[in-house]
Amino acid sequence: MSQSSPAPPVRPGTALITGASTGIGAEYARRLAQRGYSLVLVARRTDLLEALAEDLRERCGVDVEVLTADLGSAEDTERVAERLRAGPDDALEPVDLLVNNAGRGDGGPFVEQDPDDVDAMLDINVRSVLRLTRAVLPVQIARRAAGAVTGLGVITVSSLAGEPVVNPGGSVYGAGKKFLTLWSESVAAEVRSAGVSVTVVLPGFVRTDMTRGVQERGLPEAAFVPKEHIVRDSLLAWTALRPRVIPGAQYKTGDALLKLLPRWLVRTVARRMG
Repeated sequence: MSQSSPAPPVRPGTALITGASTGIGAEYARRLAQRGYSLVLVARRTDLLEALAEDLRERCGVDVEVLTADLGSAEDTERVAERLRAGPDDALEPVDLLVNNAGRGDGGPFVEQDPDDVDAMLDINVRSVLRLTRAVLPVQIARRAAGAVTGLGVITVSSLAGEPVVNPGGSVYGAGKKFLTLWSESVAAEVRSAGVSVTVVLPGFVRTDMTRGVQERGLPEAAFVPKEHIVRDSLLAWTALRPRVIPGAQYKTGDALLKLLPRWLVRTVARRMG
């Protein structure tokens, strides 16, 4: 496959965002609505989705669909995948940008974790992401090949929890995020010449409902990256066809330094801190 340089994605269209009811997902919805995108908001809580949808319709004058789904359920995931398969000839608008943001962050020593909880976390954090991305990419590639449509692709929210640290107390979560990062970068290389942009974003600590336990540890404010910066940096990277972005100067520097350390030292420090 040739490594041509497709036109950068610049056209507002329709974005589907998972985990859209709060936190980073809601921020993606607000930022994209401000840019003129129509939205499909996906999460488990219908009340929160409807409230956000109404606010965005009033503030930004955009169309907003609400699709209640639990991505830990294979049946619900398939319903979202079916929405992503909509093409130009279907009644629903095709999705120009998929934002894989939904996640679950169960922690604790692996031998103490409930196997059902581990499976549920992998279903949401990994399997649903693959299923949804596999649903939308063929449609996007076909649309790009059929005309001058730009601004097509996928953003996946991974985490620095999978980079290059050892993660006691978060082994399954971190390993799942590492999988997402490697998978996304590989897919980005596969579809770049087709004119489709795939980007993975690796946040550090951010204040969301999922990180309440981390916030209660009394970490300094400098350890947290505002969710607004995460969304801004990932959209800039996606527009520029960059396959990977780490928001926050402190985390870019920390990631680079960690990669210089020998693995035995990383494991030792992680064991003592964990």
